[in-house]
Amino acid sequence: MDVPSGVSNQRSEGELALQWGEVRQVISHARLRGACPCSQCRAARLRGGISLVAEGVRIERIELQGYGLQLMFSDGHDRGIYPWAYLRELQ
Repeated sequence: MDVPSGVSNQRSEGELALQWGEVRQVISHARLRGACPCSQCRAARLRGGISLVAEGVRIERIELQGYGLQLMFSDGHDRGIYPWAYLRELQ
């Protein structure tokens, strides 16, 4: 399994940084919130529901789940666990 060597929550910038060997990946908190992989969010996307995410949403807390990260957002959403492979593919 490909696991990043570093994870940094840059809250004031609204970005999550992951270090994959020589490559540094930066993903906005709003992008992560909008791409939540929990079953509730996935079902809404499949139904064509477009959930607008405020640019000001922030990651409040991060918990390591072994195969990825559980992200807790300032809007109260905390159900999504983001597997490492899923995070690596996000732009």
